[in-house]
Amino acid sequence: MPLINKVRPHSVVPDDSLTRLRVALTAFFALDGFVFAGWVVRIPAVKHQTHASAGSLGLALLGVSAGAVITMTLTGRLCRRFGSHPVTVVCAVLLSLSVALPPLTHSAWTLGAVLLVFGAAYGGINVAFNSAAVDLVAALRRPVMPTFHAAFSLGGMVGAGLGGLVAGHLSATRHLLALTVTGLLVTAVAGRTLLRHPSPAPADRDRPGTPGARRTDGRTRGLVVVLGLIALCSSYGEGAMADWGALHFEQDLDASAGVAAAGYSCFALAMTAGRLTGTALLERLGRSRTIVAGGCTAAAGMLLGSLTPSVWAALLGFAVTGLGLANVFPVTMERAGALAGASGVAVASTLGYGGMLLGPPAIGFMADWLSLPAALTSVAALAAVAAAIGFATRRSAYE
Repeated sequence: MPLINKVRPHSVVPDDSLTRLRVALTAFFALDGFVFAGWVVRIPAVKHQTHASAGSLGLALLGVSAGAVITMTLTGRLCRRFGSHPVTVVCAVLLSLSVALPPLTHSAWTLGAVLLVFGAAYGGINVAFNSAAVDLVAALRRPVMPTFHAAFSLGGMVGAGLGGLVAGHLSATRHLLALTVTGLLVTAVAGRTLLRHPSPAPADRDRPGTPGARRTDGRTRGLVVVLGLIALCSSYGEGAMADWGALHFEQDLDASAGVAAAGYSCFALAMTAGRLTGTALLERLGRSRTIVAGGCTAAAGMLLGSLTPSVWAALLGFAVTGLGLANVFPVTMERAGALAGASGVAVASTLGYGGMLLGPPAIGFMADWLSLPAALTSVAALAAVAAAIGFATRRSAYE
């Protein structure tokens, strides 16, 4: 069986409890995207408030990376001990509270400190709800993982769109405080379902010798790392679009704040559309072809989006990039979780989200040395690398 194997459709109908869990998890994925996007569209305002240069802002954003990576390495253990559902709820509360902190800062150093807390919550919830989703996908016996990540993208699109609309009317402080209230309300409603139902796991999931059994041998860990590297290349682009996309439109293309927010919205909308059709795509093409085609498409789109002098062409490039990256990350998370459970998700997430969170600071430094458009071409380069790894591992086998 290949590392990135073909997915076959199933006709199993979920019972009511699985349906309720799917709705609740979808809400948490959407909330995560909504809160994160609400923060990133206010980065230009926070940058102005703290009087930070591109380099110092990139260093402050490293706080998100550090907090997330540290938490991700621990969340897998927490999920094994307490369950992925309770950990998801706790991290959602922390994420909702911490998003209100950045606009209260007045220097790059204090911004970096509060982003460390925000990153810790962000990293923890992503490992937790991806682990929960892996168990649910296995119980449903259909490759529906992209639909959860579609909810994340939809939440990001809505969060960015609303952020663009209120940017001229609400201060960053009031806007992000509203995100805190929204997050706590969603957590209170959806969290009850997660806390009432344990994670569903097929009876054969942990039975040695079965196709779905989770393994922790050295070869499996190596395969998980490879999947994590593919996720890193993909999520690097997501982080770049989120943290630097709006600034690219405002600074390099002289676009208004509303149009700048629309750039990320186009990216998120295209990614949402790609993920909503991801299950059918995976059942038809399989994982390997989906990753290769996605990486190549994203590379072409990002070259257009970063190098064109036209605002409309850049919007098109952002949309094509989102469509290409749509299903790469969900495939790697599902596969890592199927191979090694919460530990596999934690390892792949640490690498994958590491790309999302470390990419923006790296682009900040490259923007200081070169220019922001030139720095954004690195997104295209890593998307091509993801496609190359997907192609190279198409015949790899695991036991």
